[in-house]
Amino acid sequence: MMRDMKMRAQLKGGITEVKALISHPMETGRRKNDLDETIPAHFIQLLTATLNGKPVLEAQWGTGISKNPYLTFYLRDAKVGDTVRITWHDNRGESGHGEIAVTQG
Repeated sequence: MMRDMKMRAQLKGGITEVKALISHPMETGRRKNDLDETIPAHFIQLLTATLNGKPVLEAQWGTGISKNPYLTFYLRDAKVGDTVRITWHDNRGESGHGEIAVTQG
């Protein structure tokens, strides 16, 4: 299932700030619905980021991350027009990605 991801990558003073908002339910497996039934766990386990295809970030997440996670990180050596790609995989085998070109901030 493809989920939305909003991204921004802005170069300011030699540092690129990357921001991403990922649409994902991030269920812990401990919450109950209105019928007192446990909602199954559904969360991002692995998130990776690349700059022009080279790995720059890897994060292992769990149930402690909130719904629709917001991620900010910083890169050196990125140039205007370079490509930042973020990919995630969850505990149900679903995955998603987003890609954006670095812009001048």
